[in-house]
Amino acid sequence: SAVTGGAQLDGFVALTKDLLLEAGLPETTVFWRDKLDLPGYFRPEKRWDLLVIADGHLLAIIEFKSQVGPSFGNNYNNRTEESLGNATDLWSAYREGAFRPSQRPWLGYLMLLEEAPGSMRPVQVRESHFKVFEEFRDASYARRYEILLTRLLRERLYDGTCLLLSSRSGGVRGLYREPSPELGFQSFASSLLAHAIAFLKSYS
Repeated sequence: SAVTGGAQLDGFVALTKDLLLEAGLPETTVFWRDKLDLPGYFRPEKRWDLLVIADGHLLAIIEFKSQVGPSFGNNYNNRTEESLGNATDLWSAYREGAFRPSQRPWLGYLMLLEEAPGSMRPVQVRESHFKVFEEFRDASYARRYEILLTRLLRERLYDGTCLLLSSRSGGVRGLYREPSPELGFQSFASSLLAHAIAFLKSYS
């Protein structure tokens, strides 16, 4: 199952790369197999999943993640902390001039989640001292991811976020669904390509 999730994720990485090349970016500007490290601010460097770097300008950075059961709870907490920490680290490094002479790059996050009973059923919350925000009450892990990615986008921590759900049987056939249009792949890719094309026009 983990292999299936990884293979599906590789497909989205390759699709994103192909869309960038079709938009006119030279193949030498899209990194997705190696040379994926960027300097951080709170740590020396981080390895990302896809980078776009043209003429010394950092254009785009994307993190691709998949999660399959059964440990949805632990993984959800880890993914939440990673997504917040990685964005904070990257934007701090950008602020401190780590990517000069780049203008503000485009930062994206794509999550492929297994659609299974464990990810779709309501999850209890713990409220030992204070009440959680109402929208988290009885929210499944799938719904929690939807809230997370929507807020990462609206808080401008990321420029594009995407949530895809796929069952084990459907995943083998490349089937997936998008629980939120705002977090759909088309919106994600359109935002990325608009940023890349704007750069190409300004430097052509």
